[in-house]
Order: sequence, then C-alpha cells, then structure tokens
Amino acid sequence: MQVQTREISGAQLLIELLEQQGITCISGVPGGANLPLYDALSNSKINHVLARHEQGAGFIAQGMARVTGKAQVCFASSGPGATNLITAVADAHLDSIPLVAITGQVPLEMIGTDAFQEIDTFGLMLPITKHNYLVRSAEELLEVVPAAFELALSGRPGPVSIDVPKDVQNTKVTISALPAPGIRQPEPQVLSTDIDQLLEKIQSAEKPVLMVGGGIVYANATADLRLFAEQLDVPAVQTFMGLGVLPSEHRLSLGMLGMHGAPFTNLVLEECDLLVGLGVRFDDRATGKVAAFCPRARFIHVDIDNSEIGKVLTPVQSIVADVGSVLALANQRLKPQKNDEWQQRVAQLKNEHPLQLDGSDEIFRPYGAIAAVAEIAGSDANITTDVGQHQMWVAQAYPFNRPRQWISSGGLGTMGFGLPAAIGMALAAPNRKTICFSGDGSLMMNIQELATAAEHNLDLKVIVLNNNHLGLVRQQQTLFYNKNLSAVKFEQRTDFPAVAKAMGITSIELSECSDPQDALQRALNEFGPCLINIPISETEMVFPMVAPGGANKDMITSESPDKETRTGVSA
Repeated sequence: MQVQTREISGAQLLIELLEQQGITCISGVPGGANLPLYDALSNSKINHVLARHEQGAGFIAQGMARVTGKAQVCFASSGPGATNLITAVADAHLDSIPLVAITGQVPLEMIGTDAFQEIDTFGLMLPITKHNYLVRSAEELLEVVPAAFELALSGRPGPVSIDVPKDVQNTKVTISALPAPGIRQPEPQVLSTDIDQLLEKIQSAEKPVLMVGGGIVYANATADLRLFAEQLDVPAVQTFMGLGVLPSEHRLSLGMLGMHGAPFTNLVLEECDLLVGLGVRFDDRATGKVAAFCPRARFIHVDIDNSEIGKVLTPVQSIVADVGSVLALANQRLKPQKNDEWQQRVAQLKNEHPLQLDGSDEIFRPYGAIAAVAEIAGSDANITTDVGQHQMWVAQAYPFNRPRQWISSGGLGTMGFGLPAAIGMALAAPNRKTICFSGDGSLMMNIQELATAAEHNLDLKVIVLNNNHLGLVRQQQTLFYNKNLSAVKFEQRTDFPAVAKAMGITSIELSECSDPQDALQRALNEFGPCLINIPISETEMVFPMVAPGGANKDMITSESPDKETRTGVSA
C-alpha cells in the first residue's frame, strides 16, 4: 500500500502539530520573525487572542493553563517580542505552570550577525524553562513539538521554549502522518512500604499538621487530600499556592501560613511535633526564618521534584512521587483515628489568636470590599489577583472553596499578572464569572489588556483597590525604614474609569455612587467586562506580617514604632 505524502511549510506543520495537541486557543503578538506562523494560523481552527503586549500574551496563556491544568501556548516574535515574553515564562517556571512559548527568530544564516531584532532567545530562556529548543530544520518540528508538551506536563510542570527561525518556518517539508501528541508521562510507582512508614509516623505523632501546596492542585488530588485529612483527623495549613484545596470553612483547614498567615495558624505550627509537606517547596514566605520554623517538629516531605527534597529542610522521610498517587494509596491503607486532644488545642489557639479582619463591614476598606464582592459573586466565581497588599488581603479573606478557583503570581510575584491572567481564565472557563482584584500600581503594569478583555466581551470584573500608592512598599517603609516614604506615591492620580471607558469597558467610580453596595451588586451581576474603582486609604496595612528574615512566631499585628509592641503575638 502506497503511503500518501504531502508537502507543507514548516509553519503549517507547526500549526497542525498544535492542533494535534488539542490546542484550541493561542495568545500572542505577530512580528516580522513569526509572520509565516500567523499566515498558517489564519487557516487553522485554533482561535487567536491578540494581546496588546507579549507579556500580556504570556499571562493570558498562563491563565488558561492554571484554570484547566493543560499546557497552553503563546506566540511572540524575535528580539523585543521574545524579551517581552520572558517575565511571563519566568513566572510560569517558578509556579510550575505548563506553558509552551513559541518565538520567531531571524533566519539561521543570520544568527550571530546582530541582525535586526536578533536576540539569543535560546540563551535567555535557558535558566527559566524546563527545556528549550532552537529548531534548525522543519523536520525537527515533528519531534520537538510533541516532546515540548510532554516535558511541560510531566513530572513537575513548567514552561518549555521553542525558537523557530523564519527560514525554518518557510521551508517546505514532505510528511506522511503526524506523530502522536505529547502527553504527561506516568510517574514511578509508589512503594507500599513508603506509605506504611508515612502512616506510622503520622499516627504515632501527638500533634501532626499537614502543609499542603500547589502540588495538590496540579495533581488533581483535592478529593484524596480531604479524605486523607479527615480519616486521620489532622489539621492542614495551606501555602499561598494551595489555597482552595480544602474549603475555607472546613473544620480541618487552618488557612494560609507564613508571612501574612493568621496568628493561630503560625502558632499551631510552633507546637506541632510532625509537619507533613504535601506538594510544597517550603519557600521562604511560608517558613519565615528557617532555623525557627516548626521548632518542635520533625518533617516529612512528599513532592514530585527530587531537587526540592532537602533543599530547605531535612526530612526524616521523603517520598519523591506524584502526591495524588501517594494520597490515593495511603487512603487505601490507613486506619481512621481521632486526635481529640490536639484538635482541642488547635481550637483554643484559633479562638485566642484569630485573624482580625478590621473593617470587614465597610465597603471602602479592603476587607469590607472583598467581603462585599464575595457575598455577591458567590463560590462559582473565579478569582485572580495582581501582586501587592490587595493580593494578601484576598488570600487572607476570600472564601476559596475549590482548587483552581484562585490564581495568582506566587514565586516571582509579578505585578501586572492579574488582568491578563484573568483574561485567560475567562476564556478557558466562560461559564464562570472571573474577578480580578488589583491595585493602582499593579494594574498599570498591563493595563493595555483592558482592550483585549473588551474585544472578547468577557464576563470579567476588575476590582481596583486604589490607594494611589505602591501600598506594600509603603507599608514596609513605614514599618522598617522609620516611615521614610520614598518613591511610593503616584503624584499624578490615574482616572481608571476614564481609561477603561477609552478601551471600551464599562466602569464605575464606587465613591460617587449614592448606594455603593447596590452599585457593586449591579456591576458584578451584569454580563461583560467592567472596571470598579474602590478608593481606600493609603494608611491601610496588611496584618499580620512577619518581618523579612524573621520567625513566623514574631508576627507584627499592628503599626507601632516600638518593636516589642509590634511583635505582640508569640508562642
């Protein structure tokens, strides 16, 4: 039987391989070095979102990836297009997000000649990707594209870069059939002996605590985690990236630990005698001063990435495996137990050292605005934030009840993440309302993407908690730099509703509404993109706060020049 062949360009082949991978939407910006890709894309069933900046394109793709758990794709041209994309790729790398970044490049023969818009994309991407490729022939694409997706999804997820010179895109190649798509590869089998040791250590501990993170989300292991915690009757603290893996009102959920965690959460960790890290990396914002973290505890670490084991803390047991597989097997082998005495102590600490949400009934204060939005939007809404005080207020106070309900920039802490990520989230989950909490500083970093949201008529609401300052910088200068407020106030106030209107977005200035609560409700309930500006005082701060380099037990709970009164909560 004769094998049928056909001749297509490298660009057409790349687009067909993306279709084969199941890609339905790509965010990007065209330019000289990737025009052949866009020419081929115009004949594809893949939708394209034209971002207003390549960084926006990267975060739009991230938003789609974070809410679906599937690898997503962004396009950029060479030179400044590629460099603009780098921050979004680095952000995906630190937060373990499966992303395939495809960039155009100058023709092969011009590489190294300082050609127009030439940059060493391969070299720049090297430290912030799981792997990267410089494609030297159209035929290579048949191997490179499936391999890129397999790498992005397998093990600890992360970004992969594919740099495609323009002449490779234009080169004709003869193909017969497309290769199978790249998929996540199975992880090594978990040993039952490891599970039995894990369970023995937990069940013999007097004051065990689970520390659960983003690995639970990526492993789709929420149900197994909940059963595991309930059967063993063990309370669980959540990392910033793990919020939502247990419902906020679950009896075993202690909320977020660390720099801005609740006082009782950090104090429970002061007393625990065993901390079981599940899909976490023990980052500095969670642990505080490592030498003082959980001073009475032994550590168990379960993570898919072997490089994380022992990097920060030395565990008495480690399991390098998919955390979902570990929990599923453990649930089959464990014997249910009760920890009544420890649970009573946890309840006592929670009662004595609660998280104070000052102003939660005042709509023009941070916690009040967040509470009002949560009450109206309900549990169905998806949430993104930018980076700053508003991010921590939301992390502390919003009632997250499911995984992938909330996405935010964790490891890199990128201002400008929230709006484009919300666009990606809304595109990938159109049946849910998407709400982006931002600040006046962060929003300006990628404000141009309001036009993208308008263009696609997304049900996306942007809540601007506007103090006309870089609030978190101002807070640290107030607390740690003798109130020397340097370069934190925006002397020229931005009229965000006017900017939104100019980009085709409905907007309201809440302070000008006779009934702010009613205006907020109408704005949130009406379909379509809308910006809601909520002015707050620049003196608002996010507490508790652990000083950089400080121990979690030494939480600052209020503004005071006197260190002893500021660090008033201690074990």
